[in-house]
Amino acid sequence: MSIVLGIDTSNYTTSAAIYVSENNIMLQQKQLLPVKDGELGLRQSDAVFHHTRQLPDIMDELLSQTDDRLTAVAASERPSQAEGSYMPCFLSGFGSARQIAAVMHLPLYRYTHQQGHVAAAAYGSDHTELLEKEFIAFHVSGGTTDALIVRPDKNQMIYCQRVSGSLDLKAGQLVDRVGLMLGLAFPAGPALEALALTAEGLYSPKPVLRDGWCSLSGIENQCRDLLASGEPKAEIALFCLMSVLSAVDEMTSSLLVKYPKRPLLYAGGVMSNTIIRSHIENRFGGYFAPPEYSSDNAAGIALLASIQTGRRS
Repeated sequence: MSIVLGIDTSNYTTSAAIYVSENNIMLQQKQLLPVKDGELGLRQSDAVFHHTRQLPDIMDELLSQTDDRLTAVAASERPSQAEGSYMPCFLSGFGSARQIAAVMHLPLYRYTHQQGHVAAAAYGSDHTELLEKEFIAFHVSGGTTDALIVRPDKNQMIYCQRVSGSLDLKAGQLVDRVGLMLGLAFPAGPALEALALTAEGLYSPKPVLRDGWCSLSGIENQCRDLLASGEPKAEIALFCLMSVLSAVDEMTSSLLVKYPKRPLLYAGGVMSNTIIRSHIENRFGGYFAPPEYSSDNAAGIALLASIQTGRRS
């Protein structure tokens, strides 16, 4: 049996999780980083500061839920497996994981934030068998709009190769910018969805795609023009989300031509949106995780380390 602590400190959320392999139980605690009204995110130095303050409380609450002794520790140390991928905020969690592992004489595993998102979505959708085969994963969040070919990897558990995505603005950035435009607090995803669900319009925006890669920057300008012309905020919110949906839809279709018969998994906070999710599920039958495993979390990090621990035992 493995009992693994996972830590993830993204630019949005402080999170930690404990996965108990014997009964497939996942315990997790997380807290959004505080962002001032009217601002879109944090500087990296501020994110590191807030993680330093929040992580001890997160750990206290998480560890109070179990008396079992840990068998391994893991953390995300950078955003993705792409060469040069780096953000200082991840050093907060990884540094804490190193200290815990050293003091307790436990093995330490290191992954990327993106690997964690993919694994968490597989766990949350009850399809962890995907991690043993090749599949297509979408990681759509505040800092990422990536379409990935995910393959098993002997040393890194899974390898996520970016094969499509956004050429400019990320979907989560678009959602937050339009949300701020409409007077919503950051992060704007849930509030923008709630607003969009009250709209009456029917929209089928045509996405801008180049060889299967999307461009989202023009949507922000269109939403600003709609607001200036007096269009109701609910209609603008729905137009924004339908535009993201159209881009994901077209990228999925394009990838299934290149990589036919691969399972589809959708991860990231934007993919917890019910408007986007219901359409994709009905058309493509992709797998989605519930919101707690779609938004930033440490569950996937703990799961990957548990599997890797089992292979080495």
